[in-house]
Amino acid sequence: MAAAQRIVIENCSIATVDADDTEYADGHVVLAGNRIEAVGAGRAPGGLTDVVRRIDATGHLVTPGLVNTHHHFYQWITRGLATDHNLFDWLVALYPTWARIDEPMVYAAAQGSLAMMARGGVTCAMDHHYVYPRGSGDLSGAIIRAAHETGVRFTLARGSMDRSRKDGGLPPDFAVETLEGALAATEETVRRHHDASFDAMTQIAVAPCSPFSVSTELLRAGGELARRLGVRLHTHGSETVEEEKFCHELFGMGPTDYFESTGWLGEDVWMAHCVHMNDSDIAAFARTGTGVAHCPSSNARLAAGIARVPDLLAAGVPVGLGVDGTASNESGELHTELRNALLINRLGAYREAALTARQALRLGTFGGARVLGRAAEIGSLEPGKLADLVLWNLGTLAHASIADPVAALVLGAAAPVTASFVNGRQIVADGRLLHVDEDAVARSTRAEAQRLARLAAQD
Repeated sequence: MAAAQRIVIENCSIATVDADDTEYADGHVVLAGNRIEAVGAGRAPGGLTDVVRRIDATGHLVTPGLVNTHHHFYQWITRGLATDHNLFDWLVALYPTWARIDEPMVYAAAQGSLAMMARGGVTCAMDHHYVYPRGSGDLSGAIIRAAHETGVRFTLARGSMDRSRKDGGLPPDFAVETLEGALAATEETVRRHHDASFDAMTQIAVAPCSPFSVSTELLRAGGELARRLGVRLHTHGSETVEEEKFCHELFGMGPTDYFESTGWLGEDVWMAHCVHMNDSDIAAFARTGTGVAHCPSSNARLAAGIARVPDLLAAGVPVGLGVDGTASNESGELHTELRNALLINRLGAYREAALTARQALRLGTFGGARVLGRAAEIGSLEPGKLADLVLWNLGTLAHASIADPVAALVLGAAAPVTASFVNGRQIVADGRLLHVDEDAVARSTRAEAQRLARLAAQD
């Protein structure tokens, strides 16, 4: 789209999620090329030139696009398995199957994961991929290709594992990389695919999997690699009581202290889950600016516990939302996490205001942008920011009688997405993807899931 071309959206409610939580009951948004040019009350300014489209958004709420901060796309083809397991038992049950994935499977799974998120309002996605079986093909390239085709902004957290069963870890021996191989492949991925520009569509993070699946050497060297290359760092942290016990037994300290000892706390780091954190852990994250990807549905599915999100926010810790892998959150949708984050964090006596609807929306938008290091570019509707936004239809039976549009979006049923824009380009219209054939993706993911199941059954 040429820079001068404009799209005008009018007659809508707007939640900007800016620093002041500015909202308009009846307002407009003007897009110019891939940027937001204007946001305000009432009709758009008169005299605009090069307007190629006007959208009457009556009955809609416009918000920043949702930002997903933690996912495992490949798990799309192993949904519905090990449904009554805790994390460690779940991993042991599924690692042998995951170790059989290959490039066609990963591409199909990424298509499925991205399609489900995009049609539900995600405009910036993230995938933490850490299973690279030998001879499986270009898995990182396949994931990035799927994201490009879907049209979402994307961060690939290039994961790795080098602690297998023989070293006291959980993955099968043939499912891990060597220390040297993992570092070399990660560096190559960054050099080939990372874009550091303001309007980047693809970025790469360095992401050793977890304390119980990588060596201390890989964790420390991975952090050094990320900082040498100028990219962000991501891993799992403090997810379960079993992880806490593992760290104390193996390293003589809890997960947060272990991460700090290896250089893994800082403004360029974010961690998934962070369920089992004490006051000193939260203080360490706040002091260092370390971010958190909160995954309420997955935490509940695996009985991991309830993250202390209100306490994290009160301390100033950056917090975003994550779908997590769809083998532990079969819906694969981020907009349901807005509601689940609010409800789960209110569990318990006298917690009726532990998290508000607007805080939940902020977690899913600006909070996620901050966690991914892109708060200057996306996450709120402000002039100069990138044109990533969603039009939610609140005129339906499910929402029309709720006067507060933000409450309708967060507490009501999943709202239909009438339009979703990324970088000024529309990727969803009336709940359907514009650039990917959803029916073909459904067939492909089913076929690859069945092929993986057959391979796994041969072992």
